[in-house]
Amino acid sequence: MARFMSALWCKVESTGRYLPIVLNAILVFSITAEVSYLVLMEAPLEQAEKKTEWCTIWKVMHLFAQYFMLGNITWNASLFVKTNPSIRGVFLGGDALGNGWRYCYNCETHTPPRCSHCYDCNVCVLRRDHHCVFFGQCVGFHNYRYFLTCLLYMWAGLLYAVVMNAEVFIVILKEGVTFHSVMLLLVPWIMLVSGQVTARAFAFAFIADTCVVGFLLVAAFLFFHVVLMLRGQTTREWYSTRQPYSLGVLANVREYLGKYWYICWLCPLIPSPLPGDGINFKVTGSLEPKKLGVH
Repeated sequence: MARFMSALWCKVESTGRYLPIVLNAILVFSITAEVSYLVLMEAPLEQAEKKTEWCTIWKVMHLFAQYFMLGNITWNASLFVKTNPSIRGVFLGGDALGNGWRYCYNCETHTPPRCSHCYDCNVCVLRRDHHCVFFGQCVGFHNYRYFLTCLLYMWAGLLYAVVMNAEVFIVILKEGVTFHSVMLLLVPWIMLVSGQVTARAFAFAFIADTCVVGFLLVAAFLFFHVVLMLRGQTTREWYSTRQPYSLGVLANVREYLGKYWYICWLCPLIPSPLPGDGINFKVTGSLEPKKLGVH
């Protein structure tokens, strides 16, 4: 019995690792489907404009922009998951040991600067930033470009969805700013359970609210990581207030996005080789954390 429960728990735990990925994918495709419906069926609001040639061009342009962003999100997310950021298969060498190198007792090897052990992945990761629970993998030296670009297009897609769903808010509020309309926008679940709205109205209001909340969260996360990139820091270095590897704004961007940083974000297929190897880094400042003054 104990062996069965242990095997069952291991299976549940391994399946649970992919749950955030599945939920994230469902959310992205649900928002895409809802916005596609708005573009094709609801917009523009005026009936007289729905049959014009301008309306057809408008819809084609919006659908192209929408699926361009969706394609970049899924493509970058796929490459992020497939790209191995760890030290597995990387020759670290024994002659280059120096300042910043440490011994990892879990991996039983010396690890280079900015490399740290992830207990979720159970391996050391080159220039580790953090473990991304949404994709079940660490953000490191080799896959940071895909992570940041995926964030960028998620932010752009949610912004686009917020703008399109603004028409949903307008339609709801055109009936009047009543208790019913305000509650539908703020707590759609309660309105659905209490039988105050239809399933269609609930779906639109729920996704519209999700887009707004998601946009704010992704915007904050994207802003944080763009600042880290410009400063040449990882999240761990930001927490310890260290900035020993900053090479200047443009050089820092190249370190994270590669040689063709100014165009690689348009498509993940555009090659943009990174200038370093993830093992050796030029030190431009103190490796010790800054001591905060006592007032």
